[in-house]
Amino acid sequence: MPTLKYELIAEDLRTRMANGEFGPGDPLPSGRDLAEQWTVSRATVVKAYDVLRNDGLVAARQGTGFTVTETPIARPAGGRRAGSTRMSGGAPYRRLGVPDRATPPPHIADALGLESGEAALRRIRLVLLDDGSPHSLVTAWFPPAVADAAPRLALTGPIAEGTTLYVRRETGRFPVEGTDVTTVRLATEDEARLLDVDAPTAVAVVLHVALDDERRPLVCEEGVTPSHVFEQADNYPMG
Repeated sequence: MPTLKYELIAEDLRTRMANGEFGPGDPLPSGRDLAEQWTVSRATVVKAYDVLRNDGLVAARQGTGFTVTETPIARPAGGRRAGSTRMSGGAPYRRLGVPDRATPPPHIADALGLESGEAALRRIRLVLLDDGSPHSLVTAWFPPAVADAAPRLALTGPIAEGTTLYVRRETGRFPVEGTDVTTVRLATEDEARLLDVDAPTAVAVVLHVALDDERRPLVCEEGVTPSHVFEQADNYPMG
């Protein structure tokens, strides 16, 4: 299926942001300029910007068009259903530490299909509530094959286009199936400190695994959310 023009425009702008041509707060090309550059209608450009806005990459500014978002957006672990965007359920976040290679816990290693003692790339973020307090602690683990092919995963800065799109561009692999398993336990001392809660406190733990079309793991995320802010809602037909 051929890529539509508005998708090409959105991807081009993502790449230019990722390469540093447009930084946080910078204005982006006007609708008129992009329409002329790509020989498309203004409506097509609007659709491209809608895609980027849904991904949390750009914001509309009265009288100035679109600018690059100054606060990166991320989601808690899980909920990566087809058609979802970072803006649906997304929130500001803070990167914790520096991405590193480490040996994951056994349940993570098993989910990623790693050999005993094999290291994976670890990225940790603290997703925040509107008032800036912690919502959830998310640790993302990438298997060596993905981490080696996508070197920007090892950098501290946000990946403007999102890790899924970046990994797809670098590896040609993309998620076609996701599994979310939710369990409940007590927070560890480190988790309680980072989440700013008193120990012992109950936390919900969401283990998310994304698989490609050959059922190879692309990433395993573990999200830890205190019970007082955890909520899960499902809507479904009855009758």
